[in-house]
Amino acid sequence: MNLRTDAPEGPQLRPQSLLFAFFGGHVLEEGPLCVYSGSVIDVLARAGVGEQAVRSTLTRMVNRGLLRRQREGRRMYFGLTPQATEILWNGKKRLWDTGAVNDDWDGTWTLLGFSLPESWQRQRHDLRSRLTWSGFGPLYSGLWIAPGDFDVSALVSELGLAAHVKIFHVTADDATDIGLMIRDTWDLDGVGARYADFDKRWTDWLGSGSGSGSGSGDPLGTRLRLTSEWLGIIRTDPRLPARHLPADWPARSAHGTFHRIADQTEDPANRLAARLMETTPLRPS
Repeated sequence: MNLRTDAPEGPQLRPQSLLFAFFGGHVLEEGPLCVYSGSVIDVLARAGVGEQAVRSTLTRMVNRGLLRRQREGRRMYFGLTPQATEILWNGKKRLWDTGAVNDDWDGTWTLLGFSLPESWQRQRHDLRSRLTWSGFGPLYSGLWIAPGDFDVSALVSELGLAAHVKIFHVTADDATDIGLMIRDTWDLDGVGARYADFDKRWTDWLGSGSGSGSGSGDPLGTRLRLTSEWLGIIRTDPRLPARHLPADWPARSAHGTFHRIADQTEDPANRLAARLMETTPLRPS
């Protein structure tokens, strides 16, 4: 199947997300490497990011401890920090090893209850944000729930809240309407709409490209946008049990569309990235 030269119109993707997609897809598994800034600019241009936006994003990521600068002569190179490496390995597992549809749920839930002093607004915000990111939803204001057996002790300890949080691994009583609880706790309409929009746009794009005669297009730019957008969607999805979701839940079809395009672009994108990337070994810090 032929691919179009431009990715379909979709949500505005942050340059940092695209940079993570680039480093995760083409640097992470190649060893401790630094990539020349000019190469990064050339690659990100294929995903629609301008030179100034790339340079300012690289600087911000250095300041946030996500990238390291390394000078070689008059050229500046950028490599991953341990923090960024951990983030990318987690993202890689989420992208390729964990399906968008939870068919394997064993009936267990993780409950997390917390009671924080009224003045701890920042800590409360940080905890809720991290719980949402981890797939939890608010059953009640101070009681959050996620499907499956989650180990959130490290998250709680990292925030310094271990003394204020209680964690339980439980099953629901037969009297509990799980489907109703899910609809009341999570924004199913919002999550489903993101999957449906992704699936329609990329399926339409594939259909248009199949008979356009446009050749292979730009598989690298396409793949960066595809993986960045898909990771953004699945990170907002708590992976609720499929048996308690609508029969036409759009994540299943969107998952297939993502992997179909990812498989088609993998080899040509890797070859193109290899030609564009100028690298040097990352020196020990």
